Amino acid sequence: MTGRLFAALLVLTLAFRFWLGAAFPMTGDEAYFVWWGWMPDWGFYDHPPMIGWWLAALSTVSKLEWWLRLPVIVQPALLALAVYWALPRLVDGVGEPRRLWAATLVLLAPVNVWNVFITTDTPLIYFSVLSGLAWIRAARDDSPRWYAVAGLLLAGAVLSKYFAAILGFAYLVDALRRRRVGAVAGVAIAYACTLPALALMAWWNSANCWPNYMFNFVNRHGDAGWSLKTPLLYAVTLIYVLGPPVLWLALKNRRCSPAKRNPGHAERASADSDLPASLGTLAWLPFLLFALLSGVKQIGLHWLLSFVPFTLIWLTLCLQPATLQKLGLFFAGFATLHIAAILVVSRLPLETWQKTRLYDGIVLTFEHQAIAGELEPYRKDWVLAMDGYSNAVTLGYNLRQYVAVFGPASSHARHDDLVTDFRALQGRNFVILRKSEPNPEDYRRYFRSVASDSFEVRGARFWRVRGEGFDYAAYREGVLAEARRKYYAIPSWLPQRACYMCDRYFPGEPCRR
Repeated sequence: MTGRLFAALLVLTLAFRFWLGAAFPMTGDEAYFVWWGWMPDWGFYDHPPMIGWWLAALSTVSKLEWWLRLPVIVQPALLALAVYWALPRLVDGVGEPRRLWAATLVLLAPVNVWNVFITTDTPLIYFSVLSGLAWIRAARDDSPRWYAVAGLLLAGAVLSKYFAAILGFAYLVDALRRRRVGAVAGVAIAYACTLPALALMAWWNSANCWPNYMFNFVNRHGDAGWSLKTPLLYAVTLIYVLGPPVLWLALKNRRCSPAKRNPGHAERASADSDLPASLGTLAWLPFLLFALLSGVKQIGLHWLLSFVPFTLIWLTLCLQPATLQKLGLFFAGFATLHIAAILVVSRLPLETWQKTRLYDGIVLTFEHQAIAGELEPYRKDWVLAMDGYSNAVTLGYNLRQYVAVFGPASSHARHDDLVTDFRALQGRNFVILRKSEPNPEDYRRYFRSVASDSFEVRGARFWRVRGEGFDYAAYREGVLAEARRKYYAIPSWLPQRACYMCDRYFPGEPCRR
């Protein structure tokens, strides 16, 4: 591995990612967060606000897809460079080839090859990886300054996604493991730096029905329960995310302590065993926690991404040069396979996926101009809506016009409760786009008159429900009351300053359990 070869890989992967980021339409999750940026606030329904703030800033320059995705497009390159820069400051005696291999593994990690989708995980990964590197540096000499840096970056992770708690817990375990006053003081410093971020989130949630708590700890876990399937899915996910050979090599080298690797070797690591042990804690403890959680909950692929670089750094320091070179060559070949597959798929006609259950959603994403044409007669005077949030924000992003959610939907659709005030829509006409055939009786009680028709785009059929004369009172009793019961049963121990759901639709009836 040479600097010139690493630079070539950096340029090639960036070129591919810029192309993919420009060519692929916005997904539902991305459109959701882009709308956060277009309507910025101190907080949002299901996650902390960081990605909304980033997208608000980006949107002031351009609304092009590749520009809005810029932070994630360049993320693998920037993290690889950060690892290259940080390694000699974390481990004494690390030579140039090993630094380059560590950076290359981070650059070519499987998900880093193709993931150009900007979500809450984008800032989380930046802040988590940089915070972890600062923590490892702090562990060398219990430096209060570096503990503070780690804590400030951890605060950024807290404002990105609540999975930052796993990294914070790893810091606590590492500090207790070292059994030194300086280490315990260090975790106290890091935690203290996160308090303003936590206070901001508590302040916003207390005035907005505690939606972050309700979504992440109550409403989204209806499918949780002991299962044999979810641990197996987690194992497969972990193998892929780290790279297929990594777990095997880690198992073979499980007794590796980078500080003790090849004593006397020119690339010998620091004699201070605290540093590699701290790296090992960050590399493996989060994945062990996810393994425990997988017994009752399916683990999302994106949940793991913040911790992958630590594992790859740990393995880079453990492997002998010949094995490390073989692993690097595998990563390069695996990345090439991904790129080739994506290029092939990009040339296939859309109808290739027509027999899959995802096809109507694919058409909604890729053929938005044709769908916009079908809705054009209604855009000025009618309220546009869909029956699910992901579809609604995708359509709204492409139309550059907010699309409401009509009907009960699910726990993942509740951000619309903050945005749409159905009281103000009394008497209005709605056109509700659906991907499945509607039952007119589901709508008649909420409108003076209801009609429906359908149209076809690229072999996918969509239905338009046209409801004239919206009856807010009926909708309040038929839909909003049930949503309040299911999703806004806020525990009595949480202090509540205000709640948009109950204050708006049920004044005098607090949302409480």
